Amino acid sequence: MMDLSIVPSVDKLLNSPNVHKLIESFGRLLTLSAIREVQETLRHSLQEGKSLPSLELIEDMVGAQVLDWLKPSLIPIINATGVILHTNLGRAPLSQATINAMMSVSIGYSNLEYDLQKGKRGSRLVHAEKLLSLLTGAEAALVVNNNAGAVLLALSALAKGKKVLISRTQLVEIGGGFRIPDVMRQSGAKLFEIGTTNRTHLADYEQALKENDIAMVLIAHHSNFKLLGFTTEPSIADVVTTAHQYNVPVLHDLGSGALVNLGNYGLAHETTVLEALVSGCDLVCFSGDKLLGGPQAGIIIGKNNMLTRIRKHPLARALRSDKLCLAGLSATLAHYLKDEIDQHIPLYQMLSRSAESLNQKATEWRDILGTGHVIKGQSTTGGGSLPEETLDTWLYALDSKSPSKILATLRKLSPPIIARIQDDQVVFDPRTILPHQEYDFISGLKQHLQTMK
Repeated sequence: MMDLSIVPSVDKLLNSPNVHKLIESFGRLLTLSAIREVQETLRHSLQEGKSLPSLELIEDMVGAQVLDWLKPSLIPIINATGVILHTNLGRAPLSQATINAMMSVSIGYSNLEYDLQKGKRGSRLVHAEKLLSLLTGAEAALVVNNNAGAVLLALSALAKGKKVLISRTQLVEIGGGFRIPDVMRQSGAKLFEIGTTNRTHLADYEQALKENDIAMVLIAHHSNFKLLGFTTEPSIADVVTTAHQYNVPVLHDLGSGALVNLGNYGLAHETTVLEALVSGCDLVCFSGDKLLGGPQAGIIIGKNNMLTRIRKHPLARALRSDKLCLAGLSATLAHYLKDEIDQHIPLYQMLSRSAESLNQKATEWRDILGTGHVIKGQSTTGGGSLPEETLDTWLYALDSKSPSKILATLRKLSPPIIARIQDDQVVFDPRTILPHQEYDFISGLKQHLQTMK
């Protein structure tokens, strides 16, 4: 049996000069935890028949363990996939003005909950509300931490223990296992389904409203799901008109939250926030970090009397936004008010790029790197919005017998490059590579290509 006592003791390692330096740099607690982790690793190695490393190598192992623990797990990456709102990659990149606003309130104190005019406690709820009302014409607004939270809060405050009417065509599941029915049940609302999977008629709404005590009608965005073929759904305006005939309010979970006409960017029309309000919806919920192009947030806009009740609900505090979100969202909304989204919001800068400019960029990369070729491709919006909608692009492509291995190698770079495979080639879409990352992108590919020689 292997003698495990030959593994250096904690005291022996703590008293070595090299480990002393680690304690000075990283503290005793973290260093001690690393020593114990390394000791356990060494014991397993000895049991497997491996020899014990030198004391110097063991000390290096302790130092490496400390650095590994301190290495950030959340890091910047280069998105070369062509998916603009890539949920797994953090969704919408922020404008410089948004970043500056978030930095300015984070480096010191702020008036987050302080009324400067009255000189006493104020409310964080006022931040961004005025801009949202100016932009959409809504009576009132509330910002929470994400759209799922916004829907949960609205239902909890207004329909707990009551029936909420929803079409079966809208009982969707989106990324991460988020299901509309589950959120409704969690709020305490009673799910009341009408219609079928593919067809719901206005008469279904009218019959349910006439025969049942309905507290609210919920219209849910299809997200990354699309109804095709033999399908029917009444318009938002018709649903609202019917619901209001029975004095029932309508909550529209709009999902991605477009504030502009996406048809101007060569995409299919997406119901905008303003259109949902004009249709008569009493409340509209949407995300801040999707088609709005700002930080993660859930936004509720609509009737003031309903939002007053929502603000007072205990869950509102649990879901409230922090100062960084409110500052960043305000700066993003200012771009819309100043009609400058194409110039400053990265999402719309990417949507605005012409196929010709993308071809030129992909060709430039090919010439710089001296290998590969340029092919046609498609970019997508992502983020649970506009399913099946694509934008023409040009891709820089590398041939490989094992494209999946190349993707794995690129993920190990600093910063990692996330690409995709098309027709057994590794392809890189210029649309989603941000200008300030292009140097690192070229350097990373050069590094990879050199190792392949």
